[in-house]
Amino acid sequence: MGQKVNPIGFRLGNVYTWSSRWFAKKGNFSQYLLEDQKIRKFIMDHLKAAGVSKVEIERSFDKRTIIIHVSRPGVAIGRGGTGHEQLKLSLVKIFKISDPNKLEIKFEEIKSPDLDAYLVATNVADQLAKRLPFRRVMNQALERVKRSGAKGVRISTAGRLGGSEIARRETLKDGSIPLHTLRAQIDFAKVDAKVPRAGIIGVKVWINKGES
Repeated sequence: MGQKVNPIGFRLGNVYTWSSRWFAKKGNFSQYLLEDQKIRKFIMDHLKAAGVSKVEIERSFDKRTIIIHVSRPGVAIGRGGTGHEQLKLSLVKIFKISDPNKLEIKFEEIKSPDLDAYLVATNVADQLAKRLPFRRVMNQALERVKRSGAKGVRISTAGRLGGSEIARRETLKDGSIPLHTLRAQIDFAKVDAKVPRAGIIGVKVWINKGES
């Protein structure tokens, strides 16, 4: 079971909390859910250079609070807070928020980017998209995660690796990844790499940060 269940979803309520935190009245749930999805996609694309890992959204009455986890907060905030203001204005305009004062944006710095599964997977995917050798890319990513103090790490890539005719899967693993231990902090991410002439290559990363 552990290999077929998302490790983060499996630990919700024990180790991790929900990325969207709000209560919807009858009839509003689908609207809020779709809006949250669009907000996340816009922020991930808009602040890609800042190393966005996760976007949390809280709603209370008619106020929205967006917490953005970034590895480079200086890039996201901009000189003199210009980036922060520009992002807020863009969100107000796109999602037709009537009162800008009811939208709050917070940035939280990721202290160890090499211990964040999404950032590691994105880094591997970006290098694969540049047609770099997949084994070297995976080995370098594994070494960086190990040096950052992870208890265990597993990196898996699947697709037409190296431009081969037949798709296959390659996996590198170091340390322990206890998928059934609920108290273990297993960070997981899945990212697709669009490789020229090879199509889509899927990248999955599991990182064991120890027990909570």
